[in-house]
Amino acid sequence: MSKYDVAIIGSGPGGYVAAIRCAQLGMKTAIIEKYSTLGGTCLNVGCIPSKALLDSSHHYEDAVKHFEEHGIDIPGEIKVNLKQMIARKQSVVDQTTGGIDFLMKKNKIDVYVGVGSFKDATHITITGEETTEIEAKNTIIATGSKPSTLPFIKLDKERVITSTEALKLKEIPKHLIVIGGGVIGLELGQVYKRLGAEVTVVEYMDRILPTMDSGISKELNKVLKKQKFKINTSHKVKSVERKGDEVIVKADNKKGEEVTFIGDYVLVSVGRHAYTEGLNVEAAGVKLTERGKVEVNEHLQTSTSNIYAIGDVIKGAMLAHKSEEEGVFVAETLAGQKPHIDYNLIPGIVYTWPEVASVGKTEEQLKEAGVDYKVGQFPMRALGRSRASMDLDGFVKILADKSTDEILGVHMVGARAADMIAEAVVAMEYRASAEDVSRMSHAHPTFTEAIKEAALAANDRALHI
Repeated sequence: MSKYDVAIIGSGPGGYVAAIRCAQLGMKTAIIEKYSTLGGTCLNVGCIPSKALLDSSHHYEDAVKHFEEHGIDIPGEIKVNLKQMIARKQSVVDQTTGGIDFLMKKNKIDVYVGVGSFKDATHITITGEETTEIEAKNTIIATGSKPSTLPFIKLDKERVITSTEALKLKEIPKHLIVIGGGVIGLELGQVYKRLGAEVTVVEYMDRILPTMDSGISKELNKVLKKQKFKINTSHKVKSVERKGDEVIVKADNKKGEEVTFIGDYVLVSVGRHAYTEGLNVEAAGVKLTERGKVEVNEHLQTSTSNIYAIGDVIKGAMLAHKSEEEGVFVAETLAGQKPHIDYNLIPGIVYTWPEVASVGKTEEQLKEAGVDYKVGQFPMRALGRSRASMDLDGFVKILADKSTDEILGVHMVGARAADMIAEAVVAMEYRASAEDVSRMSHAHPTFTEAIKEAALAANDRALHI
């Protein structure tokens, strides 16, 4: 029987990063993955393939709607080749997962393909093409999450689908109904909207992106409506029925009236739930919460001291980069170091266009906590760079402490917001004030000038509005 210092169950961003850091720190490491490719949801059926389709569909939309204005004339009809688009997406996935294979070999990490199941706290049975047992001094559970549904919805994975199926459709929907106005629903909704589908979003809460700053929700709602999305908030879905190639969704609006939506595809994107199936955690004495997540303490240690858990399977935001930070955190804890994660400074991003990005506290959270704050906001359309690229929608908003000027939250909608948010994370990690950021030189013309201007605006000194 092979013996390891640490075994990681699950090879998503949390799991494979934990494995690499453990190996770097001199531990004999194994990683267990039930699928034939490494990388978990993120690399195979999540972050990476969805961004590939978002990029491809964005190019198509630019060609159809904006090239002429730029002085680019394309003779004949511009057509979508969905088969090629999906094939390109898959090649991006294959290259990326292949990169993880390389990293495992480079770091001398043993890879086991099969379902990892606890026999006891130090032994794991791996059931794949054959059954293997290994011994691990420590184990990290990194089994991730799966798409959630509603109890009355039957997912047939043909017409009533999750994000996994939406990434490999054989045709462009005529009318895609998206249940859930969160990150995944809006991103995939935008992919198919660009390609010609009619898209209707049905959201239970009173706004899209309900967990983000309300100013962001309002701005993106306005932009998506301009893009001809049909957005229905405060709608409680009560039935989803497929009849042949048609899907009928019934919901109650905020007045309690029944509303019917008819489309040819329904994307159910109502969040995700922790995935622990087959782990047999009971055998290792690992406790789960009422909601099925693995219970952990501040060291990410489970109820069994030599077993840790990270990523989507535990509490907190279900984000690949949060999982990675936790993977490094546990590896360094096992090595006797004293790592730290500030969960307030893990950014959240929506890869629609314009992009949405956020870090720190929202206005709602600051009001609820009774914090005195000030707001500096700057519109993207006031930037020369935005006019040059015709990306005029959105803004950057900085929330700062009224007395100390420390930055408490940064929220943005706009071109390249996903990349720009890193500046806000760095500033907040070093407890910068709005004035600190406003006094740093920002290259001109760039989108990041909006951050400088918002910081100036927090002290009533914006230059370009």
